[in-house]
Amino acid sequence: MSEALNKPENFWNRELSWLEFNYRVMSEARDKSLPLFERLKFLSITASNLDEFFMIRVASLKDMVHAKYNKKDIAGMTPAVQLEKIYEKTHEMVNLQYSTYNRSFLPALKANHLIIVTSYEDLNEEQEKYVDEYFMRDVYPVLTPMAVDSSRPFPLVRNKTLNIGALICSHDDKEKVNYDFATVQVPSVLPRVVRIPSENKEDTTIILLEQIIEKNIQKLFLNYKVLCAYPYRIIRNADLTIEEDEAADLLKEIQKQLKKRQWGEVIRLEVEEGMDKRLLKILKSEFKAEESYIYKINGPLDLTFLMKVSGLEGFEHLKYEKYVPQPVKELNHDEDIFTQIRRQDIVLHHPYQTFDPVVDFVRQASKDPNVLAIKQTLYRVSGNSPIIASLAAAAENGKQVTVLVELKARFDEENNIVWAKMLEKAGCHVIYGLVGLKTHSKITLVVRRDEDGIRRYVHLGTGNYNDATAKQYTDLGLLTCQDPIGEDATAVFNMLSGYSEPLHWNKLLVAPLWLRNRFLELIGRETANAKAGKPAHIIAKVNSLCDAQIITALYEASNAGVKIELIVRGICCLKTGIKGVSENITVRSIVGNFLEHARIFYFYNNGWEEVYMGSADWMPRNLDKRVEITFPVEDEACKKKVMEVLRIQLADNVKAHILQPDGTYEKVDKRGKTLICAQEYFCELARKEAAGEDNDEPKRVFEPLYHVEEE
Repeated sequence: MSEALNKPENFWNRELSWLEFNYRVMSEARDKSLPLFERLKFLSITASNLDEFFMIRVASLKDMVHAKYNKKDIAGMTPAVQLEKIYEKTHEMVNLQYSTYNRSFLPALKANHLIIVTSYEDLNEEQEKYVDEYFMRDVYPVLTPMAVDSSRPFPLVRNKTLNIGALICSHDDKEKVNYDFATVQVPSVLPRVVRIPSENKEDTTIILLEQIIEKNIQKLFLNYKVLCAYPYRIIRNADLTIEEDEAADLLKEIQKQLKKRQWGEVIRLEVEEGMDKRLLKILKSEFKAEESYIYKINGPLDLTFLMKVSGLEGFEHLKYEKYVPQPVKELNHDEDIFTQIRRQDIVLHHPYQTFDPVVDFVRQASKDPNVLAIKQTLYRVSGNSPIIASLAAAAENGKQVTVLVELKARFDEENNIVWAKMLEKAGCHVIYGLVGLKTHSKITLVVRRDEDGIRRYVHLGTGNYNDATAKQYTDLGLLTCQDPIGEDATAVFNMLSGYSEPLHWNKLLVAPLWLRNRFLELIGRETANAKAGKPAHIIAKVNSLCDAQIITALYEASNAGVKIELIVRGICCLKTGIKGVSENITVRSIVGNFLEHARIFYFYNNGWEEVYMGSADWMPRNLDKRVEITFPVEDEACKKKVMEVLRIQLADNVKAHILQPDGTYEKVDKRGKTLICAQEYFCELARKEAAGEDNDEPKRVFEPLYHVEEE
């Protein structure tokens, strides 16, 4: 059966599926029922998403093409074919981004008294004077214009920076035939969004920094005549290649590789539409840019500036009220956190509930005289992390502190190197993980001497120990002192620091050696139950699903009659609605104000329901190339809380997009239905729980997922 199901036509391509996800983000930007400034954020996110997609995924495919690697992916596409499809799709996406910006956003913003200057030629006399004075006072001293001629080579243009290219000629050249190329980088140290005087008092008028520079660019080349000037921007290959086996010092090797990011191959060139053909020819030649990855932009390059616009003050009526994470009702700030964990396991749901208990867990451990040791894995942390400060303080207080800092956390490498060095100076034992594997697990172990002996307290999570992103990402965590989990936590850190593989695990499911097989066993058990005529049900909430073996197992389960409900935020290579393959599978993606990030796995198990949470998606990299931890939720109150997350998300008919058989996603038809937005529901639930209010009423509209009807 597996071979019959494991055919290319039964899978979507990973990269094209990701682009569909970015279209779902775009649909939020185009949804006129949302506050205007919230829509600005979503369009900004589509732009930053696309940048990272090119720097990593497109870059990787180009490397494969250069290496003449022609192996097909699970959907039967070679790297060259994938690139061709990606270029076609991304050009369509960029056109949609800018039609949304020009046709929808600019008029709507103007109607709400926010005017974005589209051309410096539209400035009135007062505005021109202000802009020119601002240029000379604040901008001119920072700029470094660079001309290119026989004695001055083409300068390094850095990845993702905004630049202005110009053609200049001598004042003596009346025919303007002998010209040179010049470029100036738009400085990132200055605000890109600049407020200027408005014609009407009720209006707010802003202009972009590159427009100010372009208007005054002649002042940078006093001995030349500027023939034309246009903004441009490049995206480079930023996918690091680290030979860990040959690196004597991993930290130094990564520092060396980071410098190479600025020299990576140019894989995307953005230019302003209407750029002078001579100028474009120079850029194409210098960057070796093929026509397929040149994007001619009808509007301002790099729409991520819209995130800054959305933060402008005075437009609160165009924004959602800022949500404040609520206290956790099971925790009392006046009582020792270890006493409370001994009393019961505690599930934390961020950002609806505050991340403070996680920070307090480490902070209290750093000060508690009874705490002997703290061990923690760090993948991504905030810029001024209170957890890092507590770990350093714990070491200075004489506790044994072991921290695994994952240096290979993409785009956080430099940040993590700084933290690693700081922790070492404070006296922490810092390790950098296993060769060839990223340590992506989220675990903290506190060893404490209690009155009745040594006890291990553990925090396990689905998200990073990052107090900043914890306000934006939906994640779940578990605080427990169960002995079996404590023993497993010790084994995890022994494995990471001493390469010691445990003979068995009590509760934790750990990748890369054990997790894949356990998932296949759990899926297989539901399949066997369905074949035996028993009710069978699988629910999985993940960020991405692209592992062929897992998908094939889900197809087999579907064929056997297992009801499978998947909540997949981003990439999904599984196809729905294929007769004899996936008729019992539904896939939904929720795109809302918070980034869905938690991973939850539910198996009906003939009525003995099992619920797991963890750090791993159903992707080959998570199952085979990373250290990941998936953990059971066994306490009945905790299990009920986690299953409610699944239940409400499956009931969402506001932000949910349903995967169609053709690979597109459609919003749920909500006509005549009670509107249910999962994220809003959990915001309200957290508020009510924190206030001690009864929350029975909203729960009544949902059918419990954990009772499967027999057919």
